[in-house]
Amino acid sequence: MRLLLAEDEKELSNALVAILKHNNYSVDAVYNGEDAFAYLQAENYDGAILDIMMPKMDGITVLKKIRAQGNTVPVLILTAKSDVDDRVLGLDSGADDYLGKPFAAKELLARIRSVTRRRTEAVSSVLTLGNISLDCTSFELSTPSGTCRLPNKEYQMLEMLISNPSQIIATERFMEKIWGYDSNAEISVVWVYISYLRKRLAGLDANVQIKAARGQGYYLEKID
Repeated sequence: MRLLLAEDEKELSNALVAILKHNNYSVDAVYNGEDAFAYLQAENYDGAILDIMMPKMDGITVLKKIRAQGNTVPVLILTAKSDVDDRVLGLDSGADDYLGKPFAAKELLARIRSVTRRRTEAVSSVLTLGNISLDCTSFELSTPSGTCRLPNKEYQMLEMLISNPSQIIATERFMEKIWGYDSNAEISVVWVYISYLRKRLAGLDANVQIKAARGQGYYLEKID
């Protein structure tokens, strides 16, 4: 799941990025409202975290502008302000939730899960195909033969594949969704992580395989 974080306090931003990545989110971080607005226009995010007090354009203005364009991305507003009127303004401007600073990491993660879950209408937290199950809460991959907890990027890749069975996902799409807009990683890194996942599936005696469509991308398919 890919998030945009717009927070102008760089130390706080770095800490939040570390927390989110540890919990298997991909994160693009920006430090002012103009960049936040540009990223939300250019990219497809699963959620956005916007600080209200930002240079160049405040978070409420960013929120109003994307909503006016029909962008329905779930938005969590962060702010040091705790006044009721500020909370009401954020929600009335189209925010899905509101979190005042300071906050606990566990609460932030719970709020993110809540706003993104609403968008998908509380779909099951366990994805299945063939004899494999992927728990989106514990990040565990299971078959009748065993269970393993997937690292961040492996989990995100398998989540994309199992959510779109038999559909080809372009290599560039993996790069965009998992490594992020500003990543310097080479596109060959996708093949490396596909290789890791293939070994995990084989080690668990999975009856699904990751197959390659030459020049296009990869897809997950059940095998007999």
